[in-house]
Amino acid sequence: MTKRIAIAADHAGYEEKEKIKATLDEIGVEYVDMGTNSCDSVDYPDYAKKVADAVSQGEFEQGLLVCGSGTGMAIAANKVKGVRAAVAWSPDIARLARQHNNANVLSIPARFMTDSDAAGVIKAWFEADFEGGRHEKRVEKITEIEKSVC
Repeated sequence: MTKRIAIAADHAGYEEKEKIKATLDEIGVEYVDMGTNSCDSVDYPDYAKKVADAVSQGEFEQGLLVCGSGTGMAIAANKVKGVRAAVAWSPDIARLARQHNNANVLSIPARFMTDSDAAGVIKAWFEADFEGGRHEKRVEKITEIEKSVC
């Protein structure tokens, strides 16, 4: 089954996002690019929200964000109900975010990774699945926190 995801970047992540597309093609993940389309300065929350809204509304099962540190995009995406965005800088972090936290949005820190590092993180992310079991209760608690805040 082919996965289809939403991707976006800010200006700091634009060049890496364009390189990441080759990795996604290689592993058979289809994507819809929600911007940005240049290195011109933009506000990262706008692009994080596009992807997070699409995941939250069920248009896509997962999303992928790229910014300088990965943090700003993840913070913005996590404000959207139903989104569990994780910053990952190593394959192990990406794998655990999927397996233990059922993260549905991956945020890549472009300024702190080589192209090869980013490819390894993305491959690990898409090879991993949520393990459920003891982790299910914990993820449900995240949803309960979300409900109490909204």
